[in-house]
Amino acid sequence: MHSMPSFPIVPRRLIILGKIRVELACNGSREDLDPYIPSEHRPLASNTSSFGALAHLLKASLGSGVLAMPLAFKSAGLLVGSIGTILVGFICAHAINMLVKTSQQLCVEVKKPSLGYADTCDLVFQNGPKPVQKFAPFARELADWALALTHMGACCVYVVVIAESFKQISDVYGGPNWTVTIYCALTLVILVPLTQITKLKYLVPFSALANFVWLGSILISIYYCLRDPPKVSERNLATSITGVPNFISTCLFAMEGIGVVMPVENEMTKPQHFLGCPGVLNIAMVIVVLMYGFVGFSGYLKYGDEARGSLTLNLPQDEILAQTAKILVACVMILSFALIYYVPVDVIWRRIQEKVPAKNHRWGIAALRLIGTLLIVGIACAVPRLELFMELVGAVCLSTMGLLLPAVTETVWRWGKDLGPCYWVVWKNALICIFSLIAMVSGVAYSIIAILEKL
Repeated sequence: MHSMPSFPIVPRRLIILGKIRVELACNGSREDLDPYIPSEHRPLASNTSSFGALAHLLKASLGSGVLAMPLAFKSAGLLVGSIGTILVGFICAHAINMLVKTSQQLCVEVKKPSLGYADTCDLVFQNGPKPVQKFAPFARELADWALALTHMGACCVYVVVIAESFKQISDVYGGPNWTVTIYCALTLVILVPLTQITKLKYLVPFSALANFVWLGSILISIYYCLRDPPKVSERNLATSITGVPNFISTCLFAMEGIGVVMPVENEMTKPQHFLGCPGVLNIAMVIVVLMYGFVGFSGYLKYGDEARGSLTLNLPQDEILAQTAKILVACVMILSFALIYYVPVDVIWRRIQEKVPAKNHRWGIAALRLIGTLLIVGIACAVPRLELFMELVGAVCLSTMGLLLPAVTETVWRWGKDLGPCYWVVWKNALICIFSLIAMVSGVAYSIIAILEKL
């Protein structure tokens, strides 16, 4: 018979200690192997589906900008405008893609469930190469103020559209022969109390109604564009090179919805569906580009050099259907003013609230909202030219926020990690930055010249 093999007797204490060490080692390796998935750590309130995210993006993108596209085509011509809309749309979509992809990768790196636009810019620089880390606060400030100025500029545009819409209707029905400036000032009667509403939940029901009203206004405008259109040969296929900066600026103002992209992505249950092909972003941008191109082409074909900053202002003044569209657009923009006005107020209040005693916060916010409203309406009264505002806002704010910052942010984030063969990421983003700066400088120059000529 074979004898049983003998095993050394191991004290129980050593067994327990060895077990603890093994468990610790396993736990440590498990953390290293299991990647951090941001969407699994987001609050339960973040429950937007992919279809819901697509709807939010389309709702945000198909705003006042779509009715400005005939003005953009007026600066470029039918052929150049059509090609340019596709190119600008592609560049904008790529810039948004860069920003969201960088933000998603950064969330994994710093183990954050989600990040906003300014947070992404700030943390990218904080975690970037040592020489650029000191610019992190500047990147955050630039992102915040670009966002705030963009929305303030849009508010100025809304004031002018509201004023011109009511002036046209008043003129038809024998109202007072007031200038657009006076009608801009009269908007304070509605906007001052409306902007004192501090709870967004009170505006949500009206916002849902406004979406349907806005869609109806766009359809009415398209109907008039397609009714007895002139021949294509009667319109310019291309204009002079001097019109290109205005085209790009107006296109950026109309198309760039980057301010809502990060909040929408942050609320998705499956953010991995936001990018890619076909992803939520790409589907939304294709629909937006096609819609904008169609409205711009048909609007310019119909009204030619008479195209205005809002297509509804070109509609006949003596037809009830057209007047209805103008009133609906004015009402929607009054509500839109109250909604987007939250952004600049929030940016400014976060910087001054510590200087205001806690017991006076309520009065401080009320005063800030009042002063901001008076400032915006005052600017609109000083230069009541809708087209000039759109070009200036698009040139300054959206070229910075929508193109320049995403390109710089991606370059800093990927520096020393993955810049692609022959550093193609650097070259590609350098071209985007150059395009952004050229659009900014030329757009601002032409806008200021036009403003001085109109004063």
